[in-house]
Amino acid sequence: MVGPELISPKSSRVSAARRLAKRNFRGKERLFLAEGPQAVREAAGHADTLVELFATLDAAERYADILAEARDAGARVHLADEDVIADISTTVTPQGLVGVCRFLDTPFEDVLAARPQLVAVLANVRDPGNAGTVLRCADAAGADAVVLTDASVDLYNPKSVRASVGSLFHLPVAVGVPVERAVQGLKDAGVRILAADGAGEHDLDTELDRGTMGTPTAWVFGNEAWGLPEETRELADAVVRVPIHGKAESLNLATAAAVCLYASARAQRAPGGCRSVTPS
Repeated sequence: MVGPELISPKSSRVSAARRLAKRNFRGKERLFLAEGPQAVREAAGHADTLVELFATLDAAERYADILAEARDAGARVHLADEDVIADISTTVTPQGLVGVCRFLDTPFEDVLAARPQLVAVLANVRDPGNAGTVLRCADAAGADAVVLTDASVDLYNPKSVRASVGSLFHLPVAVGVPVERAVQGLKDAGVRILAADGAGEHDLDTELDRGTMGTPTAWVFGNEAWGLPEETRELADAVVRVPIHGKAESLNLATAAAVCLYASARAQRAPGGCRSVTPS
């Protein structure tokens, strides 16, 4: 059933949801906010994830199917006026739907046990928009998992969640993994480690031409401002640069990640690539 109207932002339910904009409260409650119809729809369709949903009357009418799916998923649904939604939301122009969701990160051991073929590792990525966008790119490229190292941004930062545009709910994401452990664990699982760096000695085009990209691969992406430190580059099997054929100085992190991940995805799906081989 739809809950009572939340007329005042002083409601205890609203106060509890509002606190989730802060990382310490998210970590304590293991809950985060998903805003807008796309994210809420994905959350409602992800088993045992959506806990609570706040919706304006207009949004409840416009997205009646999402509210119905939320109720079917066992979430508490509340009608709220626009002031309440504005109070909970972290966006300038709220879309009338804000969901409270359970954390859904995956243990790193489970990522390894699934024998991944394509993984994105975010090492020291501090910008939440970049993290969410790389997650979206990894999802689009068909990656099997994303790993955020312990020095990277909070996966559940509202900006990260928004930038993922629902991809957060699509593929396993391991968080808080030391970069050395991430690399060694993936190597032990038979995954080749490629560090993406503009100063890499290996060229992405050359690697594709040589036919070396079809094996299980993890791409390590660093901080957009200062890249990967030398000690992280040394952990990789190869340091690869995306060639710049025009006059652009460089590519931003999300664009470079998209190019690298799609290059691997294409190579792995080519005749003789690892994904075209039927497991024994």
